[in-house]
Amino acid sequence: MVREVFISIYLCIFSFLFNLSKLFPINKNKIVFCTSFTENHYFIYKELNKQKLGCDVVFLANNSTCYSFFSTNASSNSKVLYFSPKKVVSFIQSIYHLATAKVVLVDNYYGFLASINFKKKVNCIQVWHANGAIKRFGLQDPSIKDRSKRAIKRFYKVYQKFDYILVGSKKMEDIFIKAFNVSTKNIKRTGIPRTDIFLQEELKVSLKKNLYASYPILKNKKVILYAPTFRDSDDKSNQFPIDLELLKDRLGEKYVFVLKLHPSVKTDNISIMKKNNPFILDLSSYSNMNDLLFIADFLITDYSSIPFEFSFMQKPMLFYPYDLKDYEQSRGFWQSYESLVPGPIAFSTHDIINIINQNQFDLQLIGKFHKDWNTYSRGDSSKNVINLIKECMNY
Repeated sequence: MVREVFISIYLCIFSFLFNLSKLFPINKNKIVFCTSFTENHYFIYKELNKQKLGCDVVFLANNSTCYSFFSTNASSNSKVLYFSPKKVVSFIQSIYHLATAKVVLVDNYYGFLASINFKKKVNCIQVWHANGAIKRFGLQDPSIKDRSKRAIKRFYKVYQKFDYILVGSKKMEDIFIKAFNVSTKNIKRTGIPRTDIFLQEELKVSLKKNLYASYPILKNKKVILYAPTFRDSDDKSNQFPIDLELLKDRLGEKYVFVLKLHPSVKTDNISIMKKNNPFILDLSSYSNMNDLLFIADFLITDYSSIPFEFSFMQKPMLFYPYDLKDYEQSRGFWQSYESLVPGPIAFSTHDIINIINQNQFDLQLIGKFHKDWNTYSRGDSSKNVINLIKECMNY
């Protein structure tokens, strides 16, 4: 109840400031990026500059993406604003730009959308941060049953603001229609911009070279990348779900175990991380997840969307859903977990070791998974999105 009161106050203030800003005319040349993640918007912006459209670009960034976009901001007609009430002046400026932009791109759920109405002929484009989904979200999230009627009504209002939703496959199209309560007319089969990099061979080689130079421990090793889904308990626990000592002893010196955990997880609480251990490399603070996929020989994950990107590499992946029953009950899956994931499932460190040592991987299954989920992502997704933006801006 208290939470809903605070949300209502926030949305009322947001609505008031937005409606004041709507008194100013639309800048028909302005694009606003509301960004919780970096990759998709980075590739769209890069293509925007490549085509030299001369648009005014404003990034509304959060604490984790602000720095990335400051370093990306190479154009004189672009700016980055910290999109948080904690920065009052920047926040008010952000609302002004939202109210006067011709095109607004979002990459996540933004509650403020429930409290505003864009002017006519302004388009809001949802560039979801993942190109596939294992766990349920949106209106299909099982936890929605515990939310108030007011909250559920707000969810519907947010999703109604999406004029277009970008997809990389028919499978994801079907999911968005259910999750956001939208129709096929809202769907644009552009492909997902963040996947363009997987079909740019020169860039891949360059990124791998830079990673090897920065982290020499990776050279001449088989790289196991562990990238699990974040859990609320992760930042409070010092219990790591994999026995890293056993993994090191059984796999030997030809492997290196790379950690890519959520930034809020304090890996220094994990006892084995306190040792100078050449088997483990913690890259949890590394900003661009896609880069790490290029140097990985094996991926270990659970409910993350990373397999949808990693399938471009056609490399082995295994799944370690150590809390599968609890997670399935609390979050739910779009289909049975076993039928969805394109690799063997482990429930212990011993399982992980056996799967890797016995090479229990089916690359044909990964190929089918990739074909099903990345159908429209053919290396030109960013160009397709720019074409859509140009249509919206009447270029």
